[in-house]
Amino acid sequence: MTETLERLVAHHANTLDAAIDAVETRKNWSPFRDSPSSKFHDPGKPEAGKAAFEALLGKSFDLDQPGIVGWLGCEVSPFTRQPLGIIYPASDPEALIEAAQAAIPAWRKTASEARIALCLEMAERIYDRNFEMAHGVMHVAGQSYTQAFSGSGPNALDRGIEALAYAAKAMRDVSTSARWERTFGKEDVVLEKQYTLVPRGVGLVICCASFPTWNAYPAMFASLATGNPVIVKPHPIAILPMAIAVQECRRVLADFGCDPNLVTLAVDAIEAPIAQRFIAHPAVQIVDFTGSPRYGGHLESTVTGKLLFTETAGINSVVIESCVDLVETARAIARATCLFSAQMCTSPQNIYVPKNGIVTSSGHVPFEDVTLALVDAVNAIADNPAMAAGIMGAVQAEASCDIMWRLEQEAEVHPAAQVLRRPVPYIHPDFPGARTMTPLIVVLPAGNEELYAQEHFGPVMFIIVSENGNEAVDEVTRLVREHGAISSYLYSTDEDFIEGSLDSYAEVGANLSINLHGAMWANFAAAYSDYHVTGLNPAGNACLADLAFVANRFRIVQHRRPAARKGIACAA
Repeated sequence: MTETLERLVAHHANTLDAAIDAVETRKNWSPFRDSPSSKFHDPGKPEAGKAAFEALLGKSFDLDQPGIVGWLGCEVSPFTRQPLGIIYPASDPEALIEAAQAAIPAWRKTASEARIALCLEMAERIYDRNFEMAHGVMHVAGQSYTQAFSGSGPNALDRGIEALAYAAKAMRDVSTSARWERTFGKEDVVLEKQYTLVPRGVGLVICCASFPTWNAYPAMFASLATGNPVIVKPHPIAILPMAIAVQECRRVLADFGCDPNLVTLAVDAIEAPIAQRFIAHPAVQIVDFTGSPRYGGHLESTVTGKLLFTETAGINSVVIESCVDLVETARAIARATCLFSAQMCTSPQNIYVPKNGIVTSSGHVPFEDVTLALVDAVNAIADNPAMAAGIMGAVQAEASCDIMWRLEQEAEVHPAAQVLRRPVPYIHPDFPGARTMTPLIVVLPAGNEELYAQEHFGPVMFIIVSENGNEAVDEVTRLVREHGAISSYLYSTDEDFIEGSLDSYAEVGANLSINLHGAMWANFAAAYSDYHVTGLNPAGNACLADLAFVANRFRIVQHRRPAARKGIACAA
C-alpha cells in the first residue's frame, strides 16, 4: 500500500472495527445521524443541500466516464409532477465493461484493507451530501423528506458498511500463507503454500425505483471490497440518487490514485433497456438485482454460470390473534401500511382477524370493532394532511394509483368483499399537485385469494376474516412459501400460540415481528442487527447482509512449492 492509502486505512480503522463488533453482537450502532434535525448538523447544511439539488435541475450531470454515446433523462417528480430536466451520460455497455476489466488487475492487488477503507471513504462522502441526496430521492421516488433523509441515506449506507464488515471477516479468515509438513514413508515433505484472493469479475448492480439506494450500497461495497469493479444500472425513472453516489465513488478512487472506472453508471430508457446486454456478457460475473418479482424470477431461471443476488417482493401479512391494547395495535399496523404509501418491501398488506373477534386486556372485541379500529387508525393519518405528508409522501408512479382504482372496482363487484375505505388522494401541504393516494381498505373472507394472494404495489389493506389464529398462520405461511414475503407480523398475548407459530414462519423463511408498538415503526429494519430477507422463499435469494452475501464474490487460488531447506541457499 502507498503511504496515502495506509493513512486512509488508519483513519477508518475504528469505524470498521465498530462495524464488525456490531454485526457480531447485533447491537444498535451507526456512524451516522439519521435525523435531519439542525441540532445534529452544521449551520446552513440543510439549505446548502437543497440549493445543491436545485442547481442540478435542468442541466447535464457532471460524470465523465468511458464510451459516452449520448445523453438520457426522463425523471419526473411525484411531488411537482414536473420533469427534473437532468440528463445523464449514456455509455456504450461494451465500453463500460472493457474499462471495468482494465481496472481489475491493479484493484485485485490493492490490499483488501485499503479497498475497504476506500469504500468507507465513499460512504462518508456520500453521507456528507445527504441533504442534497434527500431532495434527490424525494423527487424521483416520492419518499417524504424525512424518510428520504434517513431511510435512503444513513440507513442505506449502514447496510453498505454492514456488507464491508462481513467482507472484512470473510477475507481475514483466509490465511495468506502456510508452512505444511508431513512424512511420506521415509521422506519428510515440507511445503510453502501461498493463498491469493481472486475477484469473480465485473459486478452489475440493478437498482429499483422506489428505494434506489437501499440495496445498491451493500451490493456495490460487497463487490468493491472483494476486488470486483461495479457497474451501477439505476431505474430509468430514478437515476439521480445513484448518479450522485457513483460521482462520489469515482472521485474517491481518483483522489487516492485508483482507477475511477471501478465504478461507472449505466443509464437507459424504459423503452430501450440495456440490463440484459450486461448480463449476457461473459465478463459480468456478479449480478445484484432489486425490483419486480417478474423480472427477478426471470433472472433466477435464466442466469447461469454467474453469481446472482435478488430481492424482489412478496405478500407481507399481519395476524392479529389477540392483543393488549387494540388502539395501539391498530395504530402500529396503520403506520406500517401508510409509510411511503405502502411502496416498501416491508409494507403489510393482508391483515388476518378471527371471525369471532379477539381478546384484549379490556375484554373481548368483536370482529367488526377490530376492523373499525384499523380504519380509524388509517383515517387518523390520511385525514391529517401534515401527518400524511410526513408519513405517506407521494406515489411514485401513476401505475400504482391505477392498481388501487382497479382493486376498488373489483372489490365493489366481488360477492364476498366489502370496501370499508376508498383510496382517495390527500392534499399535500407543500406540494398541492403531488400524486398522492390514501389506503384502500377491503374486508373479505379467507379463501378469496384472487384478490389478495399477490403483492399489489400501492396503499391497500385487505382485512381477511379467518376461522382462528392458527388457520390464519397456516394460510399466511403457505402464501409465503408460494409467493414469498419479506416481513411478517404477529400480535398475540398467548405465549403458547406464539411459540407454536414460530416454527411455521421459520420453515418458510419468513422474518417475523411480534407485538411491536410505540415510536419505532413496526417495519423498521436495523442494519447490523436485523437480517433483511432470508433467501428461503420467492421474495429473494439473498440476505442483507450475511457472510454468504459477500464470501462468494471472491475465490481462493493457491500455489505451493517445496520449502527451502535450512542452511541451503536457493539457486540464483
